Amino acid sequence: MIVSELDLYNFRRFKSENGKPGLHVTFHKGLNALIGENDSGKTAVIDALKLVLLTQSNEYIRPVEEDFYKFTDGNYTDEFKIDCIITEFSQNEAKNFIEYLTFTNNAGKVEYSLKLHYRAKKEGHRIFQELRAGDADDGIMIEGKARELLKAVYLKPLRDAEREMSSGRNSRISQILLNHPVFFRKEDHQLLQIFRDANDDIEKYFLEDDTGKQVLQTIRSNLTSFHDKGQPSDADLKTSDIQLKAILESLSLNAPEVNPGLGELNLLFIAAELLLLKDDTDYCMKLALIEELEAHLHPQAQLRLISYLQNEYNEKNAQIIVSTHSPILASKINLKNLILMKSGVGYDLAEGKTGLQKGDYLFLQRFLDATKANLFFAKGIIMVEGDAENILVPVIADILGFPLEKYGISIVNVGSTAFLRYSQIMVRADGSTIGIPVSVVTDCDVRPYDEDKDTKIKTLNEKSDESKAAECEKNKKYSIGSVRGFTSPRWTLEYCIAMSCLSEDFHKAVHYGKKILNAKESISLTEQKIVDADKDVSSELEQWKDLPLWNKAYNIYDLMLNRDGKSGLKAIVAQCLASILRWKISKVPDGIKQDKMFDLDLYGYKLDEEKKAKLKAKIEKDPYIGYIANAIKYAAGETV
Repeated sequence: MIVSELDLYNFRRFKSENGKPGLHVTFHKGLNALIGENDSGKTAVIDALKLVLLTQSNEYIRPVEEDFYKFTDGNYTDEFKIDCIITEFSQNEAKNFIEYLTFTNNAGKVEYSLKLHYRAKKEGHRIFQELRAGDADDGIMIEGKARELLKAVYLKPLRDAEREMSSGRNSRISQILLNHPVFFRKEDHQLLQIFRDANDDIEKYFLEDDTGKQVLQTIRSNLTSFHDKGQPSDADLKTSDIQLKAILESLSLNAPEVNPGLGELNLLFIAAELLLLKDDTDYCMKLALIEELEAHLHPQAQLRLISYLQNEYNEKNAQIIVSTHSPILASKINLKNLILMKSGVGYDLAEGKTGLQKGDYLFLQRFLDATKANLFFAKGIIMVEGDAENILVPVIADILGFPLEKYGISIVNVGSTAFLRYSQIMVRADGSTIGIPVSVVTDCDVRPYDEDKDTKIKTLNEKSDESKAAECEKNKKYSIGSVRGFTSPRWTLEYCIAMSCLSEDFHKAVHYGKKILNAKESISLTEQKIVDADKDVSSELEQWKDLPLWNKAYNIYDLMLNRDGKSGLKAIVAQCLASILRWKISKVPDGIKQDKMFDLDLYGYKLDEEKKAKLKAKIEKDPYIGYIANAIKYAAGETV
């Protein structure tokens, strides 16, 4: 049996309106990973399941005032509800809940489901709770054996693994072992006989061994001196009455390392807790709730752990629900196991639930790494097709007043134009929207020339109408749900920049890039190289002053290309342009030469807000790079 659905009504921040849940989540068997930005509801899901199911560690779990939805006036609602549906019962599991189950006939096959309704109400300063099965209002109260069999394994986020695995009364390691079927026969367990034999040997030591007898005889002699004449003083040294629980409480689970760190202890703790998911003899809930799986673990340990959980439990009758903030884990977890928390919904990203085609899943899974997996934790996403956009978009965003980190925007460089194999992970198959704005930034790819197939001679041609048609077509192609296409109005990003208000800066960036690329001994840009490059720019602008804008832009862009029409300069030129733009809006101290604009120190200078505002106005109004500004604004949640 597994938890398949969870609905929260007025629980924490999830307000119920018109009888609908404030948060709805669906789960499947095996591993379920809750991912998403902060305050998206990951912890609320885990805590709600704890309230409904309780935990095998028998910790004190009760609702508190902060669990009730808080209105804007500071008052709390008087009631919250949690509905939970458990399905996929085996026959042996179902018999333990027979009076609570709902039966449905599906094509001649009887299917069982357990519909749980948890209610918490406030009356004065007291909070009352109840758990019913079946009908929400007239269901049967669940208690006794059935209540015990619902308990889940729970690992808290900031777990003290060393304390949990230490010996002591009601220690966690003793609880884990006592719940394992190996230790169910408490009266005649093999460990008891081992301890009885050891105790017999201990008693013989004090009765028969010379040194032991001496200790016992001294005690007896002292006692004789204390007693009245004739009072017996034959004291004995005996061990206490041994019980299996006491034996297990005396055990501690130690790491193989000497002085292990928090990470190793955490792995040891998880390994012990997962013992309870291997047991099928009592037909109880096989569910583990793990908050912040990555706690105390370095990246490689995270990857090994998540690989084990996926491989070991995906096809078994167990369920693991983890929450994580780790892009490393998100990149490794199979997409079908991800549940994206956003806007009051837990979106299952499994096949058939998203806009991705079947073949796209493996493609996207291979594509994801720790950097690209940031898209699952973002408030907005900008997808780009190359390094130039990846470098320039953050700088332009800063100029526009939409710094990406402040707005929670992730840039995803797909390195190609196969956007549909990525972007539609944020599109729902049922036509609904996740609510994460995704900007797809791409080129219209209409070249401003015609080329003879035989001679390869190019004849320049602006092709403005053809470019406009391609722009509209691509925007339409990539726009679905919360995903929108933002296509360059001309050939490529670089060509559009060459036509824009940033044309001269881009022209300089091209020459700076060429000098950097051609430097053999030191890949850097000296003050003299900057002077020489600026002279080249002035000379070329004078030569091209009578050319139309699109033709001049082609000449600038052509400086980057080799004979095959390709360029190895794009990333370098983009970096040079980014540095030039940053230099122009920074308050640079007197005496600092322009060659320092490539140093990291540049980002320590304050911005000149007046210069920044003027450049922002130019970019926003520019017909050739305004699409980049719109893409940034859309990802930031603005209406464009």
